[in-house]
Amino acid sequence: MAELNCCAPETEATCCEPGDKDDCCGTGGACGCAERDIRETVRDRYAAVARAFAVDQDASCGGSPAGVGDREIWGGALYTGADADGVAEALEASLGCGVPTAVADLHEGETVLDLGSGAGADVLISARRVGSTGRAIGLDMTDEMLALARAKAANAGVDNVEFLKGYIEDIPLPDAAVDVVISNCVINLAGDKRRVLAEAARVLRPGGRFAVSDVVADDAMDERTRADLAAYVGCVAGALTEAEFRAALSDAGLTDVDIQVTHRVHEQATSAIVRARKPEAT
Repeated sequence: MAELNCCAPETEATCCEPGDKDDCCGTGGACGCAERDIRETVRDRYAAVARAFAVDQDASCGGSPAGVGDREIWGGALYTGADADGVAEALEASLGCGVPTAVADLHEGETVLDLGSGAGADVLISARRVGSTGRAIGLDMTDEMLALARAKAANAGVDNVEFLKGYIEDIPLPDAAVDVVISNCVINLAGDKRRVLAEAARVLRPGGRFAVSDVVADDAMDERTRADLAAYVGCVAGALTEAEFRAALSDAGLTDVDIQVTHRVHEQATSAIVRARKPEAT
């Protein structure tokens, strides 16, 4: 793990990307921003997964990220029946902890945004549900995952999709651009989760819906687990507690918050469906 104190506080406030650390800090080493260290670790891990899958589909993690938990409670194993039809290839590379499309209540003609879309399985499922008059957008920061997702969309013959490169902390869409925000075990990977939720609220239209699968930490999660950066790619160390999630959603301006635990993914964390709504315009 990189050192966290190489920069002056004023430099840390605008910490640069990993590839620009020398210019940013002038140290020839790590930048002083813990959020970027987390982002770099996560990006490296998921880029490696995408590269491995592109060479050999059997090499996909397809289940337990970073070896956390049982394969049957992660990834494509959670998708059954109609959810899996036509997207089996993308599901093989899934690293999620739930099935957000199953609870997002998508309708014909809606625009859906998937935060941290990975190999694109949830984007493809969403595209089918919103139909030819709707649109499904995937947002990911990893070039390798974006290439994999675009290839899977082309193979599936789906044309009402778009994959964007960017960060979930800074969504490259205008205000009130989408009807639904979904995500699958990604928000807990962000260094600044409150900013992610604020951005999700910003891009939602009035009356829009937030429906994600994510890992929720037990209230008693120990500090050693929380401090383990490597566990970020296993969707555990970065998780909010239920109370923290509710507070962050409320602070972002979302209402009707509902959190339903689905299954345990770690001795100190569970997977949950998290839903909320953006109030109608007054």
